[in-house]
Amino acid sequence: MRSLSKGIVKMRFVILIAALILLIPSAIGYFNTRVNYDILSYLPKDIETMKGQDILAEDFGTGAFSMCVVDGMELKDVAKLKEKIEAVDNVKEVIWYDSFMDLSIPVDILPDELKDAFINGDATMMVVLFDTTMSSDETMEAITQIRKVTQRQAFISGMSAVVTDTRDLSDSETPIYVAIAVALSALVLAITMDSFLVPVFFLLSIGMAVIYNLGSNIFLGQISYITKALAAVLQLGVTMDYSIFLWHSYKEQQQFTSDKKEAMAGAIESTITSVIGSSVTTIAGFIALCFMSFTLGLDMGIVMAKGVVFGVICCVTVLPSMILIFDKAIEKTSHKPLLPDLGVISDWVIKHYVIFAILFVIIWIPAIFGYRNTQVYYNLDSTLPEDLDSIVANKKLEETFKMNATHVLLADSSLDDKSMRDMLDEIKDTEGIKSVIGLDSFVGPMIPKDFIPSDIKEKLDNGQYQMIMIMSEYKVASDEVNRQVDTLNGIIDKYDNTAMLIGEAPCTKDLITITDKDFKTVSAVSIGAIFVIILCVFKSVSLPVLLVAVIEFGIFINLGIPYYTGTKLPFIASIVIGTIQLGATVDYAILMTNRYKTERYLGADKKEAISRAHRVSIQSVAVSALSFFAATFGVGLYSNIDMISSLCTLMARGALISMVVVIFILPSVFMIFDGLIIRTSKGFRVKPDRDIRSKAKVATA
Repeated sequence: MRSLSKGIVKMRFVILIAALILLIPSAIGYFNTRVNYDILSYLPKDIETMKGQDILAEDFGTGAFSMCVVDGMELKDVAKLKEKIEAVDNVKEVIWYDSFMDLSIPVDILPDELKDAFINGDATMMVVLFDTTMSSDETMEAITQIRKVTQRQAFISGMSAVVTDTRDLSDSETPIYVAIAVALSALVLAITMDSFLVPVFFLLSIGMAVIYNLGSNIFLGQISYITKALAAVLQLGVTMDYSIFLWHSYKEQQQFTSDKKEAMAGAIESTITSVIGSSVTTIAGFIALCFMSFTLGLDMGIVMAKGVVFGVICCVTVLPSMILIFDKAIEKTSHKPLLPDLGVISDWVIKHYVIFAILFVIIWIPAIFGYRNTQVYYNLDSTLPEDLDSIVANKKLEETFKMNATHVLLADSSLDDKSMRDMLDEIKDTEGIKSVIGLDSFVGPMIPKDFIPSDIKEKLDNGQYQMIMIMSEYKVASDEVNRQVDTLNGIIDKYDNTAMLIGEAPCTKDLITITDKDFKTVSAVSIGAIFVIILCVFKSVSLPVLLVAVIEFGIFINLGIPYYTGTKLPFIASIVIGTIQLGATVDYAILMTNRYKTERYLGADKKEAISRAHRVSIQSVAVSALSFFAATFGVGLYSNIDMISSLCTLMARGALISMVVVIFILPSVFMIFDGLIIRTSKGFRVKPDRDIRSKAKVATA
């Protein structure tokens, strides 16, 4: 390890030049990585709703649809508008009144069901079918072009419109997220560190690691917009610890040698040893997300795990090179840290450990209760501002036509007429169903079945499946629509056990079921993995239980607070925040535990060892936590996407909570369970041949 450290110091100019050159292919990879804005596309491909989506795209050539509401326009002008929409690339068809009836024929001759579905007073609705999938680049571009050609004369609703607005908003905000995170982190570091320039090199080093990480995502094919938006901010917050550890170690090594190159070699060696244990626990937390069947977890887990690896590599190669090369400039910008020495409170914390232990026990109950009862939402358009075009259009559709969710039923084409009519009658009678549009909808008392245009038949029946659109009054992800989906599936199964009910609402219902299981899986895997890592690192039976319990206590508080504030969280927050907070903040606990172990090994008594460990660790813990807080808090305040805002707010609050828990609760746990820890852990007992002088030397190192 020493030879590697010396090699890094010797090759510092080569390392920095190589690091700069590698930014070029990384930037190319970043700009060529596709971003997926459709959260529902991460559902397992083998569930019925996703299979149905594939059939809709492959057999009907229709991967998505939108409802277009036009208000206060004469029918002949609507017909012209329809032609403009049909001329847009990747628009397969626009179904409207004139698709099955000449405009010269009075509206009243239409079957009531069709009339109610397409016309309400002076408002009318068109169904726009796309030949590409819901969140494809082509569909999103088609939505953009439709908005242009209609010149705000129409309201384009539906999931594709929501995805398009999500893309536009996310793309415009993501660079600002990074700017806010960098600015606030730099401010915190400038206050807490002993040089104004060192934080700049911290951020440059981490920035390079972020670019390498995002550039390497090209090998994944695509990443989600949530991952893209959070990757840089989260990587900055999580890996800042390592830069802080390196700098503190470098300053300590200078106490034993005047040669800064030698001091840096020692700092690199020390940092690699300590950071590996910390980074492995963080990586394990992110890898736990990969066990989700909802593959957004896999997407986030892989990207963030890579980010930690790149962060560690840059911390022990690029950052030391920068510090040594620009040593003179750093010396000129040195100053006394503005953050006071927090170590002065160590004796006070240890003296009052019983009080903190009692608080630990008392707070558990409300924390767990809040954690278990915090409400989450699954309606994806609830994460967006209400003034976006798609959200305005969805409200317009609801107000004008009493429609929210649209289900698509794929039924067997060979189903006999009687069974089909009976099934549709039961569907129409289901509570909350506004209308049903299928081939049978075109058959009224004055229209024979043969009168249905052949092109309409071809669009709704491909010979194997018949496509039926079911308009619901209920909102996606609501309890009402979920019960409605269950009722419809029960009706469908009676008549056609091969039929499939698909659409945003059925998919979202599957999302609720799947992510509920994933939450339990991810929690178990992350806790289990970190438990094993701590077990191996400290060779202790008791410490994994105690450290995980303390950190989970902080997680319960963080995720329990929304219950008491009446805040609903996006569903993904309850899954990933616990894992991120566990993986990212276990570093604080490991740092203090390592020092506690060293002091006990050197012969210090319980109180003295814990007090020293606390005094030495508290500054690093505070700086790291405040930096993590700064990187995420500003983004949480700024973001107009609630999915991003909630995640960043929770991470920011979690960093502060974990800091407080480690500073005040962990020492109390050590004080109470010191005897158990020593008896069940290796390396805590005094080594007989150590003398006082050697103890003092190691203690100051």
